[in-house]
Amino acid sequence: MIEYEGFPGRVGRTFAGSESWWPPRASAAGRPNIVIVLADDVGFSDLGCYGSEIPTLHLDALAAGGVQWTNFHVTPMCSPTRAALLTGVNPHLAGVGHVANSDPGFPGYAGEISRDAVTAAEIFRDAGWATFAVGKWHLTKDSDMSDAGPRHAWPLQRGFERFYGFLEAFTNFHHPHRLVEDNHTVEVDRYADGYYLTDDLTDRAAGMIRRLRAADPGRPFFLYFAHGAAHAPLQAKAEDIAAHRGVYDAGWDVIRERRHRRQIELGLFPPGTPLPPRDAVPGDDVPAWDSLSGDERRLFARYMEVYAAMISSIDASTGRLRAVLEELGELENTIFIFTSDNGGSREGEERGTTQYFRTLLSKNSGHDREDFTADLAGIDLVGGPRVLAHYPRGWATVSNTPFRLYKINTHAGGHSVPLLFSWPAGLEASGLRDRWAFVTDLLPTLLDLTGVEAAEGLRRTGVSMGGPLREAAAVHDHTEQYFELAGNRGFYRDGWEIVTRHRPLTPFGDHEWELYDQTTDRVQLRDLAAERPGLVTELAAAWEEAARENLVYPLDEGSRLRYLLRPPWHADAGPVRLTPDLHTLERWRSLQLVQWRSFTVEAEIAGPGEGVLVAHGDQGGGYVLYVEDGELVFALNAYGVMHELRAGAAPERIARVEVRAPGGWLWDVTVLADGRERASAAGLPMLAAMSPFEGIDVGIDRRSPVSWDLYEARGPFPFSGVLTAVTYTPGPFAPDAGQNFVEIVREIGLRYE
Repeated sequence: MIEYEGFPGRVGRTFAGSESWWPPRASAAGRPNIVIVLADDVGFSDLGCYGSEIPTLHLDALAAGGVQWTNFHVTPMCSPTRAALLTGVNPHLAGVGHVANSDPGFPGYAGEISRDAVTAAEIFRDAGWATFAVGKWHLTKDSDMSDAGPRHAWPLQRGFERFYGFLEAFTNFHHPHRLVEDNHTVEVDRYADGYYLTDDLTDRAAGMIRRLRAADPGRPFFLYFAHGAAHAPLQAKAEDIAAHRGVYDAGWDVIRERRHRRQIELGLFPPGTPLPPRDAVPGDDVPAWDSLSGDERRLFARYMEVYAAMISSIDASTGRLRAVLEELGELENTIFIFTSDNGGSREGEERGTTQYFRTLLSKNSGHDREDFTADLAGIDLVGGPRVLAHYPRGWATVSNTPFRLYKINTHAGGHSVPLLFSWPAGLEASGLRDRWAFVTDLLPTLLDLTGVEAAEGLRRTGVSMGGPLREAAAVHDHTEQYFELAGNRGFYRDGWEIVTRHRPLTPFGDHEWELYDQTTDRVQLRDLAAERPGLVTELAAAWEEAARENLVYPLDEGSRLRYLLRPPWHADAGPVRLTPDLHTLERWRSLQLVQWRSFTVEAEIAGPGEGVLVAHGDQGGGYVLYVEDGELVFALNAYGVMHELRAGAAPERIARVEVRAPGGWLWDVTVLADGRERASAAGLPMLAAMSPFEGIDVGIDRRSPVSWDLYEARGPFPFSGVLTAVTYTPGPFAPDAGQNFVEIVREIGLRYE
């Protein structure tokens, strides 16, 4: 075997004097298929077999016929878990210590899998498996997602032969903002009524399997099915939502207690395992359900009905996929794994939201634009394409029953998740397993079970779970593991765990550590740090050593500097001229032209008509300039609240929008036609966070519309006249934009290092 220079573990053949090469096509005939189904933001207790009231018949059947893990752990965030799962390497060491939406310039936080961390797809492809990926990727820097690439961190460049899904963190389930097939964007103007992403992904996964089997009856496949569900926005099919109507009127306190009792009955925890009280620390706190107003209870229950419907959709997808395998006679010889990327999400914060981006902005900017009255008014829309909802963190507490805290936290609620493992032809053992295991163990386990020998010298930190899978009493040798996410730290060793809940812009130090005995206190109720200071010191030193070995430093002190720093080759955006024959400009590139800054948009019209001149964004926030019935109109969707500027007769040649960013997270907007000012408004809400989430369209408003009323009347409303081009000219940043204060923010962070 030959290792290629610069690509450890990449094995192939070369000829003297030739640069050409190809991977060896080893025969894997008779080896098992591999299916990994990864859910998103699904907590430990959300499946029926883990205590939930949500009917998950297919996943429960998977558990009943295989092995169900009760002590399995991932990272507290999506991208790091995905990197660790696919490589068997600790997340920071693999280059993905945080989500792939920042790139502060440190190797542990590159936002993409490092070149020397070989993926499962690369290994199994070279061993003869067909390799497919479907769903959410989120392992590519957001700045590399455009049609310009580079594509080195896209799925096909990391070992997958086929891909269908989205590269981002999340998307609209009814109107996905940007789907990618293999290495190209799927060009969609309007989704069919009734479209739902989970169904589409399942169709595509089944199609890949069927096409492979028709072409090659013997080649096994590796399928990585990464659901978008149940990440926000909470959206589901109407019939699935209806099936859960009224179930959550009892509230999160009652539902959480019911799940806990059921977990004891199922044997997931020993009798007497306590249920921790609701979190009460400010910022983590959950109010008593009975203390809420009637309107709050009504809206909050609706959020959870939709979340439950999303879990049902994951279960139905699993059933459909397994039915295809059974039909093809391959279910018995398929290793089938189901797990989640982190615990239940806290991103809806205390009161939930019908506008996800508005809540992200309110949380991270200091400009509170939350609007419960507007949320309540939209209650009947929750779950549909017009509302980007998220539940309050009280439901995340339920999702993570019986553990404390949430996604992002290194306490157990952030990283304890379900794990189901089935291989009827190869594993006779079944039942519960309580051995401590980590997500990096999955790839070594698959290599162990399939007999695949990866090239020597590959970096890997996980340990095969093959022993406990085969025999319940077997020891698992993964005895210690560090955790870190956004400054929260943790370390596990031989049944003991230290953990911190780091408050942003406060000093790091050993004073933050809590100590728990996991052999007697799985739910982290009895902090023993004061009783065992020597053990805390020992484990803290072990965390420090692991952190340095795994590229965890520098820690995120909470200044949000990571989101302001970009590599030097990310020059500031200049003017760009976009023509109607261009499909949607990708989201991140589009945002550089408008976010936190002044800008102008100028449409060149060569022939009269009506329709959209330019649109940027979707139902979560955006703006659109259009001509209807001879009138020029500018509409701003400010997180679901519409603002319209009617600008009189349509221009003959030039329509221009001037947007000034005076500060205070506001925009002043002026609309001109043929050089004359026609309409203006000051103090409109600036769109920020990740909004506008859909990129720029010229001459049409594709997929999720900015204006729902316009969409209902006109659809995507392509311009019927002659539109030559639209030119964006970015201007100065707002006085209070973060880009103007990088050095100040850096100094703030240094105070807490």
